[in-house]
Amino acid sequence: MFEKEYDVIVVGGGHAGAEAAAAAANMGSKTLLVTMNLQTIGQMSCNPAMGGIAKGQIVREIDALGGYSGIVTDKSAIQFKMLNKSKGPAMWSPRAQSDRMRFAEEWRLMLENTPNCDFYQEMVNGLIVENGKVCGVKTSLGLEVRAKAVVLTNGTFLNGLIHIGEKQFGGGRAGESSSTGITEQLLDFGFESGRMKTGTPPRVDGRSLDYSKMILQPGDAIPEKFSYTQTEALKQQRDCHMSHTSQLVHDLLKEGFDRSPMFNGRIKSIGPRYCPSIEDKINRFADKDSHQLFVEPEGWNTVEVYVNGFSTSLPEDVQFKALRSVVGFENVKFFRPGYAIEYDYFPPTQLKHTLETKLVENLYFAGQINGTTGYEEAASQGLMAGINAHLKLNEKDDFILKRDEAYIGVLIDDLITKGTEEPYRMFTSRAEYRTLLRQDNADLRLTPKGYEIGLAGKERLKRMEEKQEKSNAFIKFFEKTSVLPEDINPILESVDSALVKQSDKMVKAFSRPKVTMKHMLQLDSVSAFVEENNLDREVLEQTEVQVKYSGYIAKEKNNADKLHRLEDVKIPDNFDYSKLKSLSYEAREKLEAIRPVTIAQASRISGVSPSDISVLLVFMGR
Repeated sequence: MFEKEYDVIVVGGGHAGAEAAAAAANMGSKTLLVTMNLQTIGQMSCNPAMGGIAKGQIVREIDALGGYSGIVTDKSAIQFKMLNKSKGPAMWSPRAQSDRMRFAEEWRLMLENTPNCDFYQEMVNGLIVENGKVCGVKTSLGLEVRAKAVVLTNGTFLNGLIHIGEKQFGGGRAGESSSTGITEQLLDFGFESGRMKTGTPPRVDGRSLDYSKMILQPGDAIPEKFSYTQTEALKQQRDCHMSHTSQLVHDLLKEGFDRSPMFNGRIKSIGPRYCPSIEDKINRFADKDSHQLFVEPEGWNTVEVYVNGFSTSLPEDVQFKALRSVVGFENVKFFRPGYAIEYDYFPPTQLKHTLETKLVENLYFAGQINGTTGYEEAASQGLMAGINAHLKLNEKDDFILKRDEAYIGVLIDDLITKGTEEPYRMFTSRAEYRTLLRQDNADLRLTPKGYEIGLAGKERLKRMEEKQEKSNAFIKFFEKTSVLPEDINPILESVDSALVKQSDKMVKAFSRPKVTMKHMLQLDSVSAFVEENNLDREVLEQTEVQVKYSGYIAKEKNNADKLHRLEDVKIPDNFDYSKLKSLSYEAREKLEAIRPVTIAQASRISGVSPSDISVLLVFMGR
């Protein structure tokens, strides 16, 4: 039934598995994707959206390296927003609402059109391991499929247990069975495992909602897109809406707390801190009498609606009664109730930075099996696991992204160095070099690397180089071209900025806080340069960021370079951290416990802040 031996077998067809299979196959490895249901490849198990704060940067990074998530999102998007535009560019984060059915369909079609990628539908319930090296997988039918490397991307399916009130049943997702056998075998190999929890809200019938009572949440007037390839931006969009819970809703939900698996001890695992259930919000934030609910359509044509912010595992009758008391939901009809799910994960400190396990050679973990939450975090790990599996089989160097090179690098380094005891979610605050890791420059940072390893194609590299050349030329234009007071002063006056008395280089006026590219385009010479050189929105955005934030970018790059030099700065054995009173108490405690070998390693320990590292550096004369 199968090839004599595959190069890479990917177990699981979610976001991590799909990216892993695509990466390995596109780099030339004969790849088999094994999943329990071929109809749910790339399934959006929870909210119908990609991107968001820091997550949008990850999708752009995946795309820049040659992954598929950005392309699939653009092809299935129904709304696009750039979040945090009122803040600095390091915080700008793209987010798209997707058509759930089209998203999964596009993923399936993309993979089917990927050479070297085969498919098989069945449960994998064991691994073939010989002499400490993985050699394939075993299926529930008793089949053995051989491979040189295996990537496990099991999501929430490993011994998955679904909770709705006092009811519980095995399952990896609503309507799908859980996966058994793998956890038990890995424990026999010496792996440490744990349990985590996640949840999802009810899905409701949009025809039963009164949108006129809700707050409209439209997409951007001029929507952008995720992929750096020639995908199309949206020409029309679907609106989302917003409503709120109330004290009445909270009181109705509290009536079911005695039957809540979260509060009666049935659920013992930890859920995502930054995406709590509605009952957890009410319990933790008792002073708040209202919480936002985002009403998100599941697609272009379907009436199914996702109630973002109402994740719950309360009994279905309690969910229904409470939701009917939300403004606009007075006549709501359920498609299905919300639920919580517990599943096995493996603390990621058991992995190398390539995502290969330390205990079994050529075995890789990616996604929620590593304790993360979110489509984007999973997809990026799948991409990196697929890349590194292929590279190792071909005796090439590991592909590891540093913390100043990508959010993906921050994510993996956090997991490997710090581990996680709760579902890990990416935020811009987790990246100490976020000014370098912007969504607008992911292609400049990573496409050359993707091309070098054989994943990103020549066309991608060419587009990136053209963008960089045009942006550099535009920056030089601003640096070399002078502007007269009578031309620039009307612009300065319009933004309440001090007027100039003599001509000066354009870059000085452009660098002022309130002056934007839109203002500069009012100058004839600037608009003429844009038109003559056919500069698109990407180039204009990149140029503006580089000009206005050049000082911050240079400073952060300098800090990153310094840290690179500290990779070899050793900390003396038996160093007494207690004598450094300027260290925070937490830092002293963690440093004493972990005993890092280098300053760079110390900087990556959870609880050790950049100021703590500065104290160590000063003490060591650095």
